Amino acid sequence: MDTIKYLKQLTIIMAVSFVGEFLNQVLPLPVPGSVYGLVLMFLLLMTKRIKLPQVEDVGDFLIKMMPVLFIGPSVSLITVAGGLADRLVPILAVCIISTMVVMAVTGLTAQAVLRQKTGRKDKTHE
Repeated sequence: MDTIKYLKQLTIIMAVSFVGEFLNQVLPLPVPGSVYGLVLMFLLLMTKRIKLPQVEDVGDFLIKMMPVLFIGPSVSLITVAGGLADRLVPILAVCIISTMVVMAVTGLTAQAVLRQKTGRKDKTHE
């Protein structure tokens, strides 16, 4: 019985990913299909068109598997490390700056969500 539940969840996730790839092909924007898929999944979850329990178990599994998925690209980087040596400083600068931007945006977003949640709690207690 769990197998059918997992297949349904995987089907939903794959369908959203497919729509993201389709949007990548149709829209003339330089945005990867995976980003379209993530934004679409986010919107579907926020509007409750897809409820979290409908994708949660398979989503948790995929997140747990994510480190394994980085092994291939990491090995590829090691094999081309010699060619990257002359571009190391710009690559590191981009990595550091983008990490700082992501941390700042994540922090600001978390603060906004917490403020919104505390605002809702204050209104319900009045």
